[in-house]
Amino acid sequence: MLKKLPKLLVILLASLLVLNLLQAYFTELIYDEAYYWHYAQDMAWGYFDHPPMVAFLIKISSFFFSGELGVRFMSCILSIGSIVILWLLIDNPKKREHILPFFTFAFSLTLLNAYGFFTLPDTPLVFFTCVFLLVYKHFIKDPNYYKAILLGVIIAALMYSKYHAFLVVFFIILSNLKLAINKYAWIAVGIALLCYTPHFLWLYEHDFVSIKYHLYERPNGAYHFEKYTVGFFINLVAILGFTFPWVYKALYKTKATDLFTKALLYLTYGFIIFFFISSFNRRIQTQWVIIISIPLFILAYNYMLTNKNALKWIYRTAIINTIVLVILRIGLIYKPLFPVYYETHGNKLWVNNLHSQIGDTPVVFENSYRTTPMYAFYTGSNTFSLNNIYYRQNQYTIDKTEATVQNKKVLYVSKYYKKGDIKYKRIDGTFLYGNFIENFESYRKLKCSIKEDIETLNHTTEYTLQVYNPYDKVVPLKKLKFSVVYLDKYKKVKDLISITPTAFKENILTLSAKDTTNFKIKLPKSKMEKPSYFKISISENGLISGLNGSNIKVN
Repeated sequence: MLKKLPKLLVILLASLLVLNLLQAYFTELIYDEAYYWHYAQDMAWGYFDHPPMVAFLIKISSFFFSGELGVRFMSCILSIGSIVILWLLIDNPKKREHILPFFTFAFSLTLLNAYGFFTLPDTPLVFFTCVFLLVYKHFIKDPNYYKAILLGVIIAALMYSKYHAFLVVFFIILSNLKLAINKYAWIAVGIALLCYTPHFLWLYEHDFVSIKYHLYERPNGAYHFEKYTVGFFINLVAILGFTFPWVYKALYKTKATDLFTKALLYLTYGFIIFFFISSFNRRIQTQWVIIISIPLFILAYNYMLTNKNALKWIYRTAIINTIVLVILRIGLIYKPLFPVYYETHGNKLWVNNLHSQIGDTPVVFENSYRTTPMYAFYTGSNTFSLNNIYYRQNQYTIDKTEATVQNKKVLYVSKYYKKGDIKYKRIDGTFLYGNFIENFESYRKLKCSIKEDIETLNHTTEYTLQVYNPYDKVVPLKKLKFSVVYLDKYKKVKDLISITPTAFKENILTLSAKDTTNFKIKLPKSKMEKPSYFKISISENGLISGLNGSNIKVN
């Protein structure tokens, strides 16, 4: 099948691969890539924010190269694979007469272009969506055991890439409800579940921390029409650039004449409708809708092959997109060409600035899962993100990184410091300060829960506070301070009140290792008129209170 690729397309793809490899090598990491690189330093079947596929790709890349290319190599490979599969998904024989428009159109899609060298969870999501559509296309023509097994493996790969890959499978099934009585489809589902079992087990072992965070713990804000809903429609334009009027016209003109075309339409409209509704609740990030680039490309290119006017205008606007994207890509490396400051600018500068002052002293960054791995990537030093109630949980909440800085001299960096032992300049011109702590000690993994169900706040009732110590050592209570944190309906911290728990047993001076200790507490009145949530938090050794308890909803 691949041997039949036109020579011109092979040359263009080879040229693009070289371009992406060079871009990957010379472009500094963005913060999210550094965070996923941190994932890959401790391979597992799951991570706090995402399934493990992105870490797996980085780990493979690191076998071949070091540095930035050691993070991005597999993304360069997968991006070329995605374009090859898009070519295979086009049946019209006229495609061989319009290879340059095909390639230019594919290259011009903004996020598909960016994920040609950046390594993010959407990178494998795009690739495996393309593979899924190709396998599904052959499956509906002639289902059999081989295709069912292959389809199941690909579905699992999709889900290992990103959780909302579930929507891809859901909308495809919705487009063909007869799959519900197709034995091969059920075999595919069974294979997918079997392959995904290790991640299910990981979720279970980690108390479904990822699901809880995404569904219940994630902070939000008040609805803002321009930022949320208008922003969503801007995203629908941004993913296509200047080609958007003709691409969406192609979508509108396309009719579901067969099951595969119907699947593409359901996938596109399904994502648009789902995230349009979601936009009334939260801001939709551009990459969340990247999946529709794939069915839109297939539908639009097929439309181009039967409509000369569409071919002319999509090709012309794709060229404009391409010129803009090439300039921006150069600007990722050469800052003066980029219109605004971007994350690829100046990371080595600030890292070297700080590292030159402190050497290999471990650094604890307060509330920053972004700068923490960036510093570790470019220096090789031990780092840790100490998260408190004014931030959010992340991979540093659940992994073993905390242990690497315990009882050591560290530099503690906080945005709240106005002065310190060390200061360094960020690329935006502002300064951050750090202070040395001779014997750093934190207990961020202590877990707090209320035994009773609480629906309405009662300030006179005594409740049972359960504190679990997961460490291998006892924790002295004299080092801990407990607080009740009150939050508004958007899960923003509004009030923090110290409390003094009373132990059920007398003379309790420590939290036993690997054990739960019960205390009695009363919930103090908040200065908030009507708190929507509260949680129990612990401060150790004078640090700002941590994220030790889950948000508890109250009336």
